[in-house]
Amino acid sequence: MRIAIISDVHSNIEALTEVLRVAEEQKVDRIVSLGDIVGYGASPNACCDLVRSVTEVTLLGNHDAAVAGRMDYSYYYDAARHALDWSAGVLSDENMEWLKSLPYTYRIGDVGFSHGSPVEPKAYEYIFALEQARELAPYVEHLPEVTFIGHSHLCKAFAIGNGEVHDVVAQKFGIRRGYKYIISVGSVGQPRDYDNRACFVICDTGARTVEYLRVEYDIESAAQKIFDASLALNFGKRLFLGV
Repeated sequence: MRIAIISDVHSNIEALTEVLRVAEEQKVDRIVSLGDIVGYGASPNACCDLVRSVTEVTLLGNHDAAVAGRMDYSYYYDAARHALDWSAGVLSDENMEWLKSLPYTYRIGDVGFSHGSPVEPKAYEYIFALEQARELAPYVEHLPEVTFIGHSHLCKAFAIGNGEVHDVVAQKFGIRRGYKYIISVGSVGQPRDYDNRACFVICDTGARTVEYLRVEYDIESAAQKIFDASLALNFGKRLFLGV
């Protein structure tokens, strides 16, 4: 079974459309979204509509939770709060109700999915460094063999086993038996690893492989929509840089 895992679309319909096109070319069997469909970008309804139509499940990201009234976001910085308020104001009733219904986690066999750390999904803790991955060691026996996460917008993978935690640095790699894996899938709509291409992951459960795929898209159009919506200029400018 080939599973496409997408995350952190952030209202970027141009990136999402191209990612789904590539996923179809890759003949995936299922698509799972790890959340943060909204926030930052200017196409929340289009992204919600499309994600709803193609995914097996979509998880609740922190931006989704904020827009849907499922978490307090008063501590977010001003521009992010404004984008969330703007998104809440333009979302259709149907899409708002959908966001309100989303789960925090999901599982397919021995493959798990969470927006942030799987230990306490509602807390939206980040895992993008070895120190953070090491904090999962006491919980490792309760985790599935592979857990896919989003939230950081970074492509990071960690293997936990034999009392150690290792970085996995490869575009495509195999899942070794006897280890547990935490894999951060990067971002469709707002990458932050200095590569401005959209990013997603394909997990092949039969071949026991994980592969990161990068996809070019029309950044100028996505950014211009942000500028036209009077959202923070930086939300558009950073798309060109991948930060």
